[in-house]
Amino acid sequence: MVNSWHPTKKEIQQSNIYKMMRVVGSSSYEDFWKWSVENKTYFWAKTVEKLGIVFAKSYSSILDISEGVEKAKWLFGAQMNIVDSCFQNSPDATAVVFQRPGAPLQKVTQQQLESQVNRAANGLRDLGILEGEYIALMMPMTLEAVVLYLAAIKAGIPVATIADSFASKEVSVRLEIAKSRWLFTQDFIHRKGKTHALYQKNCLANVPKMVVVQTASSAHKLRDQDLYWADFLSGKSDFVSVKQSPQEAITLLFSSGTTGTPKAVPWDHTTPIKSASDAHYHHNIQRGDLLCWPTNLGWMMGPWLVFSALINQAAIALYSGAPSEKGFGGFVAEAGVTLLGVVPSMVQQWKQSGVMESFDWNALKCFSSTGEVSNPREMSYLMALAGYKPVIEYCGGTEIGGGYIASTLLQENRPGAFSSQTLGGEFVLLNPRGQLDKKGEVFLIPPIMGLSTRLHNQDHHAIYYRDTPRYKNQILRRHGDQFEKISQGHYRALGRTDDSMNLGGIKVAAVQIEAVVNRLSFVAEAAAVASSPDVGGACRLVIFYVAAEKISQKEALVDIQNALKTELNPLFKVEDLVKIDNLPRTASQKIMRRALRRQRRS
Repeated sequence: MVNSWHPTKKEIQQSNIYKMMRVVGSSSYEDFWKWSVENKTYFWAKTVEKLGIVFAKSYSSILDISEGVEKAKWLFGAQMNIVDSCFQNSPDATAVVFQRPGAPLQKVTQQQLESQVNRAANGLRDLGILEGEYIALMMPMTLEAVVLYLAAIKAGIPVATIADSFASKEVSVRLEIAKSRWLFTQDFIHRKGKTHALYQKNCLANVPKMVVVQTASSAHKLRDQDLYWADFLSGKSDFVSVKQSPQEAITLLFSSGTTGTPKAVPWDHTTPIKSASDAHYHHNIQRGDLLCWPTNLGWMMGPWLVFSALINQAAIALYSGAPSEKGFGGFVAEAGVTLLGVVPSMVQQWKQSGVMESFDWNALKCFSSTGEVSNPREMSYLMALAGYKPVIEYCGGTEIGGGYIASTLLQENRPGAFSSQTLGGEFVLLNPRGQLDKKGEVFLIPPIMGLSTRLHNQDHHAIYYRDTPRYKNQILRRHGDQFEKISQGHYRALGRTDDSMNLGGIKVAAVQIEAVVNRLSFVAEAAAVASSPDVGGACRLVIFYVAAEKISQKEALVDIQNALKTELNPLFKVEDLVKIDNLPRTASQKIMRRALRRQRRS
């Protein structure tokens, strides 16, 4: 197992962070991070300049906190459209590389992408959609999805993005929240040899009107009020972007919860700057790079991918199939992907199947891992797949537009560990008594570029700020993650506070239990949840698992119980063990523990 990766002097000097360190006179990365939080406004002003953010009217103040840090306004007084900052590369530079099932690799230049975006923007106007009116988008991460997303924002039309895995009822809920008259979708999803009728699912959601991307060889019968993508696109390929205040909403992203009303989080024109900044500094994205991240626009890594690539004058790599299949590995190799984003459970599947081991991934400069707590053994395996390239651990959220903790390519890169709080932002770890500690819950220190300042459908203050402790008389913002500071300034993730459970009077994170269970030879993957206790009763530990080899349930339960007893605590008792074919996941491959809890109650 690889213990860690260390950058060479040349790699350090060629990094984007090092170049900015020289501009501001920092002698070490630690000094540079400290400078970035002590001089936030100057850091973000220099970052906006470095990224080449385009303004129709420049800002009068980089930051306005006249209404308090909870309602911070970045780039105050400016007029802009963030899509203008996505088209600053040369016209013939590659902007998108994609591959449809059974088809060869295809490339789209910046000029071609911009032409398609303009045709779609004109198509939106032809439909009579007004500036400020939300449209909805629900389809896989395809070229058409990227085109429509950028076109709507360019036309001053915010986009409510919905993951294509949601059931009809959940689609209806999200459309009602956004008040969307139009949904842009696809006729079918083709995945792992199966065809899923996406358009028909959306018909069951009583969507008022739809524009449908055709993937089937023959046209599907549409409702009278719907039309195909080819008929929607305008013939006009010129379009002047709508200039807006930086605080105008461009995207509405929904929380990934499966119970209750989802949070609707607006991104504005400043949020993508946070995404692009994290990509520029922590992932070292440079002009001409190629970014691939299996996701879709219904999860934050979809918009993150679009803006992080294009604003940094890099390209987006899109694969239509499943990331677990061999074709994906071939696509990464043939396309020459330089940054590959993963979810830890995806790596676990690759390690068990060995499906990616035959490919030449040496074009990769680094990986990035987010969405779940990483296992160092699996991250070491991932590094080896590309000739021992580093893994940028990255953790944040929809409400941040990026990360609050990450790794860098200037520091020691330890598998499964984070090396730095992200540049331009700061957090503290507080224990249950509200005291600063090496292990505890994450509380962000606002303001930070990218932090949400409102929710579309809920009380923002109540969720993020109400009853939070103070730190050095500073307002803190809760986030819900748990971390531990380990040796030499590195951090280790401990999971979500809402994925923790109280077993025998002892609090434990689900990921800690799963780490033990996943090491057993007969377990392909597992998820631990606490079933809803009776009034006055204790939490009951339930483990769902996918079998890697044949074993009786009785033997499996004994082995798991013994492992927990030996490696964690003898008081942790498995009340029920459920064998399952596949763990439920979001489009970005996060395990949906809430769905498992709900399944257990039903």
